[in-house]
Amino acid sequence: MMRAVQLALFDPDQLEPKENGPFKDLCRILGVDHGPNWHDRFGLALSAWAKLTIKSPIRTLSLFSGAGGLDIGFHDAGFQIECAVEIDERFAATLKANARQGGYLAGTEVLCQDIRDFHPDPNQTIDFLLGGPPCQSFSAAGRRAAGVQGTQDERGTLFQEYVRLLKLLKPRAFLFENVYGITGAEQGIAWQSIKQAFEDAGYRLAFRILDTADYGVPQHRERMFIVGTRDRYFSFPAPTHGPDSPDRTPHIGASETTEGALVTSEERQVRVGGRFGYLLEQIPEGLNYSFFTEKMGHPQPIFAWRSKFSDFLYKADPNVPVRTIKAQGGQYTGPFHWESRPFTVAEMKRLQTFPDQYMIVGGRQVAIHQIGNSVPPQAARVLALAILEQVFGVMPPSPLPVLRDGEGLSFRKRKRGLTSVYRDKASIALNGQKAREQTTDDTITKHGKARIGQDFIWQSCEDGPLYVQSIAAADKWIVRVDISEPKPFSADSAFEITLTSQNSWEWALGKRTVKLIGGSLERDVFVGVWKAFEAELDRLNVKADLVQLCEYYQYRPRFTCKMTIHREIAFLWNVLKNVIEGIGIRSILTGREIANLWGCHEKDVFDSMLWLRSLAYEARNNSTNPQIPRGSYLIPYAFPTLNQLSVQVRKSMVNVDE
Repeated sequence: MMRAVQLALFDPDQLEPKENGPFKDLCRILGVDHGPNWHDRFGLALSAWAKLTIKSPIRTLSLFSGAGGLDIGFHDAGFQIECAVEIDERFAATLKANARQGGYLAGTEVLCQDIRDFHPDPNQTIDFLLGGPPCQSFSAAGRRAAGVQGTQDERGTLFQEYVRLLKLLKPRAFLFENVYGITGAEQGIAWQSIKQAFEDAGYRLAFRILDTADYGVPQHRERMFIVGTRDRYFSFPAPTHGPDSPDRTPHIGASETTEGALVTSEERQVRVGGRFGYLLEQIPEGLNYSFFTEKMGHPQPIFAWRSKFSDFLYKADPNVPVRTIKAQGGQYTGPFHWESRPFTVAEMKRLQTFPDQYMIVGGRQVAIHQIGNSVPPQAARVLALAILEQVFGVMPPSPLPVLRDGEGLSFRKRKRGLTSVYRDKASIALNGQKAREQTTDDTITKHGKARIGQDFIWQSCEDGPLYVQSIAAADKWIVRVDISEPKPFSADSAFEITLTSQNSWEWALGKRTVKLIGGSLERDVFVGVWKAFEAELDRLNVKADLVQLCEYYQYRPRFTCKMTIHREIAFLWNVLKNVIEGIGIRSILTGREIANLWGCHEKDVFDSMLWLRSLAYEARNNSTNPQIPRGSYLIPYAFPTLNQLSVQVRKSMVNVDE
């Protein structure tokens, strides 16, 4: 089954496996066959070979060690991990548990301290140095927030401590790992600085972005690896799995790896709860929230295309590697098991190729944080074998081919082609489901009371101070919020906001126009009309929230807004009217540019931003998002989006230019 699915994704001629090949030869010599949890058997067999073969210890220092993913791989290949330095007490506890007598990394000294306070004896012999500084400042989350902080973030400068120790200890070689976003930080300036610093320390560099699935890991994880040597250039090992491997051995599927992992009956019954948990059952294997988008052909799309991270409600396909396991995530962060449940910690370890016997200290979330923050040991083992041969002159049991200079790998091309594969999967799944019927009748009227709680939580309640009316008629949808007894929709109002769909596109609610009416110019009334409309979108299974209705702010919005105010207004309400009508939003602009657009003084822009945040707008500046230049701002949407789940709601907007 695994072979059939993978061949369907790629050219069959490219993936037809060979009976013999270098990695297959290596496995045969080590006495290891592919199958459930073969990584453990491969690591143990490799370690036994290394103990018999390597005569002089390769003294290794591990920095930013995390839970020990790199350390495991290099340890299995015969590198002697003398010391591991890790600042996080939770991660260090895992290292210490495995460094005890009889543990997987027995004999390793574990230091829980800041790398900036680590000053080893310069006279000690260290042959090899490995590790990867924290990567959050170069990560996808940073890119999504309108740029990458890179070396502007304190965490992005920790590579300098790595360089300091290279200069002090002068090992024969080193391995440095980070996310591939490191190359694009600060328009590439940070990457050039990093390379120059390593070269100034006396090393020749070889670097590659690799997908760990190409090296036998049942998980797609793209990472930048840098190997520095003193006397020769390093050549990276060729993939051991996938269409680029000489053996043409298929990638390792998730089910093959997790088969036999410990799963209790209670863990097997766990289901994802909350607002969106029920959707997971309907999502086909290998897809995510995008199954419920218009682009995938869903009859009632509740999400907008690319409005969420790719791991949101992502359900693993058992026949192929999973997508990257995240160190931290929310309630809906995948991968989830194909049985529509969370993976257990034991299964997560398998997907990351951690040995079963390797202890991960801490509860579930702490364990997943450690696992997701690690380099998969199986990928580290293959890299370690190449370094063993090229740097230390120790031939592996069977020679492994290397990548030639300039030789490309196809994982990015394969990744780009997956959208059509996912669309086909969605089509098959939808054809097997009965389309949900339209939930909006010719006229649906709803009355109630509500309040806005802390962090802009919308709460329907009998004793709320807000009166809410909603009517979905044949031609339009109207929502009215007052702070007094309900009035007819046609009664006098303080303001009206009209939402109109673009390009003849009809919303899933079946109407071209939405009208939001406020009975007074009050904060809670203004926020309330949007929150009440958003609640109705969710209640009627139209869209999950306003962002899904509009599309992510970097795409063209699906609707426009116009605000009419029937009262004498102060300056700030005029600012609000500009924002609602799309003036000065969706792009990073300087304070002067915004002032010109809004017809105000530049000194008033910051106070306007604070006021907008009080109305649940995600106004951002350098204080909330350091990658936004000082003196500049970003308002992503024409409508308020802050809620109790928003990252921005916990951030403070400070005038950093004062």
